[in-house]
Amino acid sequence: MGIGASIFLIAIGAILAFAVTPGLIPFIDQTLVGYILIGVGVLGLVVSLVMMGSSRPRRRVTESRQLVDPETGEAVTRRDSREI
Repeated sequence: MGIGASIFLIAIGAILAFAVTPGLIPFIDQTLVGYILIGVGVLGLVVSLVMMGSSRPRRRVTESRQLVDPETGEAVTRRDSREI
């Protein structure tokens, strides 16, 4: 379920819970159905946002330096990596 579907469920649930006169649809507790839709919509929105935040591509920066040790004349390579 995406963000749009979650917001849609929250809106429909709010309409059923708060705006429609109770008893309009026989044999169904509209207020309870509205609250259930609001809960499912909020849960779907939270899950969608968490999944979107965790699947964000991360950039890795690698820096490489090569120096010559003055005492031994040996080439020394240093590599640093970090995520930003």
